[in-house]
Amino acid sequence: MRLELASACESPCSFYGDGAASQDKHANRGLAGLVERVTFHNAENGFCVLRIKARGQRDLITVLGHAATISAGEFVQASGGWINDRTHGVQFKASFLKAAPPTTIEGIEKSLGSGMIRGIGPVYAKKLVRAFGAAVFDIIQQEPDRLREVTGIGPRRAERIIAGWESRG
Repeated sequence: MRLELASACESPCSFYGDGAASQDKHANRGLAGLVERVTFHNAENGFCVLRIKARGQRDLITVLGHAATISAGEFVQASGGWINDRTHGVQFKASFLKAAPPTTIEGIEKSLGSGMIRGIGPVYAKKLVRAFGAAVFDIIQQEPDRLREVTGIGPRRAERIIAGWESRG
């Protein structure tokens, strides 16, 4: 099930009220999109601040919520409401947040390049995805020796990637 903004009145641009009545009016809305950046994540309680690209929205949307683990490139579905924070502006406050591992090449590359695995930054993420496509996670987990097929990945970097994969949350 895909949650999306249903009409213009539900967009972040139309919510500028600060009172409880206007917040109630915008409660229980759905939002879905690709995590472009994890601005903040507290591993102890799961609180996170995400920047997501939602269908039909030109600008990135700030989403506040709770997730045990989250990384760039994942697809999130959220339900909640729009708030207007005095300091940070219009944000989507999620009462429910569900993340799914990336399935698109773009999402996989963004996820790998986000720093979730030690030894892989944006440059090596692009190289790995170019070499292995959507199977890159399976390669790292099941056939890690193949990492050395990628230009620039020697024994030391391969070991760091494998250790990073095994130690990730």
